[in-house]
Amino acid sequence: MTKLVKPYGDTMNDGKIQLSFTLPVEWSEAADEAARQLVTKMGFTDAAVAEGRRIAAGFSFFVVYASTPQAVDVESIKAPSAREHAMTMEQVDDFVMTQIGRKIRIAGACIGTDAHTVGIDAILNMKGYKGDYGLERYHSFETYNLGSQIAPEDLVRYARENRIDAILASQVVTQKGSDVKNFTELVELLEAEGLRDAVVAICGGPRVTNLMASELGYDAGFGRGTLPSEVAAFVAVTLAERLKRQEKVTGRAGV
Repeated sequence: MTKLVKPYGDTMNDGKIQLSFTLPVEWSEAADEAARQLVTKMGFTDAAVAEGRRIAAGFSFFVVYASTPQAVDVESIKAPSAREHAMTMEQVDDFVMTQIGRKIRIAGACIGTDAHTVGIDAILNMKGYKGDYGLERYHSFETYNLGSQIAPEDLVRYARENRIDAILASQVVTQKGSDVKNFTELVELLEAEGLRDAVVAICGGPRVTNLMASELGYDAGFGRGTLPSEVAAFVAVTLAERLKRQEKVTGRAGV
């Protein structure tokens, strides 16, 4: 079964969209026309400039409305979510003590040169986000927030020296693909150090999706709007499953 959908503007399936972008030209009526023609060359129809203005010397900003003839089959798209293990803080604490029998050691950091800790702080710090307490508040977690501008190799070294169970790597800045570069470097270092199977690896940021994280080699990815309890539940369930698999292989309880 297929279900083709197009953007909705004024009427169903009219394909109307809004684009915004900057051109490196001084604003003029000719600049407006350049923006309109550029959007038309992208394959859109009925392009109309709704906003065009100078934002700096030699640069202009535009908002253009247009229509697309393209549609997408939403029934054919698969993108599993990492948020399927929804539990409250109390339920996570009970689960960890019952299924793992000890606290989970978790370390998070804003890696690379990124200094924006708003995401990692929202998940780890006690106050949490949107009334959902951060992992420092959980009885079942030992939480280590390493802060910002942490090199991937330093985070891996910390994980090895402190027997960390789960790593949270955050990137808010995505300029020129710096987030993907740093996430890739981190997971490759975990592999090289023989730690990849020993830790639950999670990446996060406003542009991170679970599908993207999986393709990079992570256990999960969490994007905008993520609550601390969603991360806590995923870590608890994933680690418990991993320890049970290890116990079957070695005949010893996981530690």
